[in-house]
Amino acid sequence: QVQLVESGGRLVQVGASLRLSCASSGRPFSSYHGGWFRQAAGKEREFVAAIDWSGSSTYYADSVKGRFTISRDNAKNTVYLQMNSLKPEDTATYYCAARGGRYSGTERYYDYWGQGTQVTVSS
Repeated sequence: QVQLVESGGRLVQVGASLRLSCASSGRPFSSYHGGWFRQAAGKEREFVAAIDWSGSSTYYADSVKGRFTISRDNAKNTVYLQMNSLKPEDTATYYCAARGGRYSGTERYYDYWGQGTQVTVSS
């Protein structure tokens, strides 16, 4: 098993940048593919980005493509989400997730989830 803890969320202005971190404990994070999801108030959770166990393959939702970058440092058991050019519609609780098995950027089922970190983009 793996436990995930997100950090880095806060209140920022439109156009700002922010980097979220997802630290894991338990089994090495390199055993899992990683993903970021978000959920805005009153809305369903939505996929943001995915990364394979090695960091060589990534996949993004159309809404964040070109603005967000997912990466990982397996030596630190951490997955990151660099968010640039933030918009008010990016306001949400962001969740980190991990899954085993074969990697697919379009896979939405994940085995493990963090508790989330709040990102608020103010205009």
